[in-house]
Amino acid sequence: MNEGLNLAIIIVVFFSAIRLATPLIFAALGGMFSERSGVINIALEGLMLTGAFTGAVATYELSDPYLGFACAMAAGAFVAFVYAVAVIKFEANQVVAGTAINFLMMGLPQLISGAVYDSSGSTPQIAKEHLLPQLFNSVSVASILAFLLIPLCWYVMFKTPFGLRLRATGENPSAADAAGVNLIRLRYVAVVLSGVLAAAGGAYLSIGQSSLFTRGMSAGRGFIALAALILAKWRPVPVLFACLFFGFTEALTIPLANYKLASGENVPVQFVQIIPYVLTIIVLAGFIGLSRAPKALGIPYSKEK
Repeated sequence: MNEGLNLAIIIVVFFSAIRLATPLIFAALGGMFSERSGVINIALEGLMLTGAFTGAVATYELSDPYLGFACAMAAGAFVAFVYAVAVIKFEANQVVAGTAINFLMMGLPQLISGAVYDSSGSTPQIAKEHLLPQLFNSVSVASILAFLLIPLCWYVMFKTPFGLRLRATGENPSAADAAGVNLIRLRYVAVVLSGVLAAAGGAYLSIGQSSLFTRGMSAGRGFIALAALILAKWRPVPVLFACLFFGFTEALTIPLANYKLASGENVPVQFVQIIPYVLTIIVLAGFIGLSRAPKALGIPYSKEK
């Protein structure tokens, strides 16, 4: 009896980890392209919120989750382009500009939602038949897409001329420039691509994992994705395992919430909720010094000439 119960718990945690890792995989892969090109992307959180809000609104209005998903990615590309103009063309501080995007997207969706739907806390509920399809054990089609992106991103990064130029741009921009690489254009493409992928992760939260957009629904996942990216040393395959690790830690909160202490009381819900974030801090504190970032990360190219 106990063995069957334990097996059921393991299965629940396993599939929960996959679902919870999905938005992290999208965002971390997006951050990988941006940071491999030499542009720090602290704005992953804001880009996820952009995708979550746009995906929910577009799906609700158009009654089509695929169009909603596409609109979310388009909105992420636009916001990422604005960020790219600020940090590439005008050479704004990348951390400050990224933080500004995060703050903007924490408030702008609520302002628009309040004006359009008379509710700043959330968008209207989306009908179940208009959400992203669930394949098995509540695993969305978006989760399958996220996993398929891992080998695709590995191939692009390490087996194509684009990937070679991208890595060269982040490591030695002067040498890449001397070889004829258009660094500015490449960085624009990388940052916009990061916006598309991060927004896809956000859209999954609102139309795959949930059925509406709620205030701050990304709940720091953009920063957790950034931590996973650092842990993975900016490589796509390790990104998968790092995101699954963080997804697993969050999935553990499900059985822990029902675990009873020796006193007979449940584990405090506040303790359960902080576990993923505490582990993020521990990972960053323990591994950030061991991970070698691209040498030109955060350095505007014009200052290197």
